[in-house]
Amino acid sequence: MINMPQVKLGIVAVSRDCFPVELSVNRREAVVKACSEKGIAVTEIKTAVENEKDLLKALEELKNADVNALVVYLGNFGPEGPETILAEKFNGPAMYVAAAEETENDLIDGRGDAYCGMLNASYNLALRKLNPYIPEYPVGTSTEIADMVADFERIARVILGVSKLKIFSFGPRPQDFLACNAPIKPLYDLGVEIMENSELDLFEAFNNHANDPRIPEIVKEMEEELGEGNGYPGILPKLAQYELTLQDWMEQHIGASEYAVFANKCWPAFQTQFGFVPCYVNSRFAAKGIPIACETDIYGALSEYIITCATNMPATLLDINNSVPRDMYENNQNVVEGYRLNDLFMGFHCGNTPACCLKNGAMKYQLIMHRLLEGDKDPDISRGTLEGTIKDGDITLFRLQSTADCQLRSYVAEGEVLDVDPKSFGGIGVFAIKEMGRFYRHVLIAKRYPHHAGVAFKHAGKVLFAAMKMLGVGDVAFNQPAGMLYKDENPFA
Repeated sequence: MINMPQVKLGIVAVSRDCFPVELSVNRREAVVKACSEKGIAVTEIKTAVENEKDLLKALEELKNADVNALVVYLGNFGPEGPETILAEKFNGPAMYVAAAEETENDLIDGRGDAYCGMLNASYNLALRKLNPYIPEYPVGTSTEIADMVADFERIARVILGVSKLKIFSFGPRPQDFLACNAPIKPLYDLGVEIMENSELDLFEAFNNHANDPRIPEIVKEMEEELGEGNGYPGILPKLAQYELTLQDWMEQHIGASEYAVFANKCWPAFQTQFGFVPCYVNSRFAAKGIPIACETDIYGALSEYIITCATNMPATLLDINNSVPRDMYENNQNVVEGYRLNDLFMGFHCGNTPACCLKNGAMKYQLIMHRLLEGDKDPDISRGTLEGTIKDGDITLFRLQSTADCQLRSYVAEGEVLDVDPKSFGGIGVFAIKEMGRFYRHVLIAKRYPHHAGVAFKHAGKVLFAAMKMLGVGDVAFNQPAGMLYKDENPFA
């Protein structure tokens, strides 16, 4: 995977001067050892912070070690001012955690009171308007703290990636998919750059790549990836030309940003002018960590990128598309056991899901565009999708979206793709999420979310939820369990 920040963790122990500093130092060393045993790389900052002079030394050590994600560790109570100024002066995401007491046999000289210290640290963080990551229960033994650090590494990758991201968009949002239209002002609030372009800019760049000498090499890559699924080999040179167009655009226009994604208009004029559909190329970019959202879905592209950073895996963008027929549900009782019919839906898109996430992925044509543009003719300008059944396994639905009045909101819901033949076309699968029917009505509909959902191919709700909170997103919805009513849910329904 490329196009993502490399997180370099650093841990700083803090110690209130009326406690023995050795207590924090020894506990810090134990945390570093536990991290190492779990394969978590963390730079141990030797300066323990007791006062502001110490924090300046610690900041210098952090800078010299190129640390970009800070763990502030309360080995004992901790000095409230210096320990919070530390995060204020540090240029990157920070986490606060505290030491648990180890044994009943050492509660006089060996008691640290970090449980108490976290309370005052949180108060001082609020005074400074800081929003670090504080785990759900931030007090633990060295082994437990190491697990918290592992979560923080993934959260920090999201925060760092978003802060240095640029979104390239091509073409206005389609009128028929106006729901993908959302204000771009909140992107700047997150630190995301946006470069909106015309479809003509893309078309010109594509034409300038005609006969590019690199095309045969990309075609060979595509042939190897598709294997027996290479149903339309004649379209590969155009797809390779388009892939090189986007690759060069990113390199030439990324500017002061470090990472980039795309949100591109892909129908209906795209087919008539470019001569293909771009879905397969989109899938290849997503597999590398560079999501390309369909239908100029800017927040969809951002959501896919956040998923990619959170999981270090490819993501996809799917329509929350159609209900599952009752006979399909009844004919697969051994697979759907534990789910009600309205817990299920089909996630679909034309063919943008990476090949590694599909069963028997194959190059095909976009049936809907073929009906619209080619009628009874053999597929030509509608060729270029990557179709197949989405592999069964754990998933997380996620989206970050701006409302019309520029308020950011998000949702996270964990579930799975079932091993059920969807018996349809495109990149498609049967998805199961507990209480999906209520989530659909009281989150997706009630809060006016568009039809596109980012899909992580693992359970990543913990990290995504925490990352949204660090980004200042106040409304993070989830699929609430039975008995836990949504704000607008009818209790008598």
